[in-house]
Amino acid sequence: MRRFNTTGPCFPDEHYMLPALDRLPGIRELVASGNYFVIHAPRQTGKTTALKALVREINEKGDMFAIYCTLETQQSASDPNVSNIAIRDLIADNAEMSPYYSATPDTLELRSDRGGVGLAIRTVLQNLCRAVKKPVAVFFDEADCLVGDALISFLRQLRDGYVNRKEIPFPKSVALVGMLDVRDYKAQIRPNGESLGQISPFNIIRKDMLIPNFTEPDIRTLYAQHTAETGQVFADGVVEDVWRLTRGQPWLVNAIACECVEEIHGSRYGEAVTVTDVEAAKEAIIRRRDTHVDSLMERMREPRVRRLVEPLISGQGLVVSRNSEEFRYVIDLGLLREDEIKRVVPANPMYSEIIGRYLTRDEQDDMLSSIPETPWVKDDGLDMAGLMAAFQRFWRENSGADRDIMGYREAVPHLVLMAFLQRVTNGGGHINREMALGQGRLDLCVEFRGARYAIEVKTSANFKGEKSYEQCAGYLDELGLPEGWMPVFDKSKDKSWDEKIYTRDELFNGKTIHVVGL
Repeated sequence: MRRFNTTGPCFPDEHYMLPALDRLPGIRELVASGNYFVIHAPRQTGKTTALKALVREINEKGDMFAIYCTLETQQSASDPNVSNIAIRDLIADNAEMSPYYSATPDTLELRSDRGGVGLAIRTVLQNLCRAVKKPVAVFFDEADCLVGDALISFLRQLRDGYVNRKEIPFPKSVALVGMLDVRDYKAQIRPNGESLGQISPFNIIRKDMLIPNFTEPDIRTLYAQHTAETGQVFADGVVEDVWRLTRGQPWLVNAIACECVEEIHGSRYGEAVTVTDVEAAKEAIIRRRDTHVDSLMERMREPRVRRLVEPLISGQGLVVSRNSEEFRYVIDLGLLREDEIKRVVPANPMYSEIIGRYLTRDEQDDMLSSIPETPWVKDDGLDMAGLMAAFQRFWRENSGADRDIMGYREAVPHLVLMAFLQRVTNGGGHINREMALGQGRLDLCVEFRGARYAIEVKTSANFKGEKSYEQCAGYLDELGLPEGWMPVFDKSKDKSWDEKIYTRDELFNGKTIHVVGL
């Protein structure tokens, strides 16, 4: 019986899956026309599945020979004297292991040293083309593992073979596949911006293709495969909720379904999967910190990621150009995206929650002994006034001027508040986080035992009086709530705590806004 896959490439006889090559329209034509191109997408979105499907299709058709070659073992390789030989052997191994490979007896040994170490990759590709005597396509997965001089040597050998392929045997089509687009490869070569000179190894790239996330109909089609095979149904609203939480990120879509079917329902196919199950699955995946989540969140420590994520949390404006390599890098990671109105936001609501909880996990652990849960918990929700008063006391006692959370200094107030709220709501509710660059605030909606509480976080720098009240009233109107809370963090060093700590109520457009000074 097939299952939802969360580990490695998909296989049609083992996993529920969408037609892999349908997600890369035009790729067959690119290969047939003899193009060199780039495919990029975040991790675990289906790149390897698509490549292997394409290699099988090409080889079964028979008019070309194709191989798949992953460069993952060359992670961060920078010495071409080492990487060239390693890549040469990878190409030869993958060719010789293919059931479609057949060489004539007089063929040169693929690993020939002719040309030396500096041309080892070009030489093995020439020898491969001589051996099979038909057009060759090579798909290099994880190509962005290479950096520096190793990447330069690799690309220049491909370019040298490409421009001379009318005179020497060389692959008809080559694809570089990974998380990064062409601009990011350039950053991998010379992070300090040093020029490569007039001859660029990138001017042979015909196209840069992006593998998209699933659409909402794609999710419905994928889940319908499980229903057709097992009879287990997904109740009304499940697909819509999975789409809302994941924005179609393939690993998340599969992980939620797998958690619901195999863990929550224990493969009891007579039980319907419900929206409540989806929420429980989301929570389990975040708490468990599966490899996909953990590897992505570890990127949060990188300075170029922090430069985008920190202002996202605090609501500040974009600090780098949208045309910059670091902006494209974070987008290509799949961590952030541009929404329909060109705001920079987390790629999906699950990532938004994961970002907040990942950055505050140590803070939450530190609060375990000092922050009790029960004083503000009621049968029908939370005592928000008491909770905010308690946070004022906590912030006053624990907000040292040099406080730092994983390098996110500017976002410390927002992160500490989220950690405090997470500590209180664990087990009884959850926090929806709305983050967007340039909106001047962080919007939180705490849901606890059926009640909802809107919180709009400000700093003294972006608190604009009546304009801020208007923003908050608009947020409350969106949520259909009569009141909300506006914590305002004052970073001034010339004010006393007695001046910073206050509570006052403002009535604006029929909404009560509880302003909480900090």
